[in-house]
Amino acid sequence: MEKAMIRVRMSLGDAHYGGNLVDGAKMLQLFGDVATELLIRNDGDEGLFVAYDNVEFLAPVYAGEFIEAVGEITKVGNTSRKMKFEARKVIVPRPDINDSACDVLDDPVIVCRAEGTCVVPKDKKRK
Repeated sequence: MEKAMIRVRMSLGDAHYGGNLVDGAKMLQLFGDVATELLIRNDGDEGLFVAYDNVEFLAPVYAGEFIEAVGEITKVGNTSRKMKFEARKVIVPRPDINDSACDVLDDPVIVCRAEGTCVVPKDKKRK
């Protein structure tokens, strides 16, 4: 099945709560971008995200951290596409060392998992 991945750094603009904590909805936004790429690769159209079947927030995300969001199509219906997603923290800032130090994590931290369904209307499919 088709897979896609994006990696982005969470900015201070993404921080929504005290202590530079990023809103969990940001992970869903990343999953939406991954889903869009998957649909384009699979169907030649951006399609529509219709539902999340399950979402688990597993660890906090803070400004300055790099998040890798991955997804894959797990089931292809007539117009529907079931997908699963995972967001992982892969780089973290180290202000205890200095203001620009960061560490690449040997073992990425899973911060969110989700499953969802997208639809590509028949008249929009190009593949």
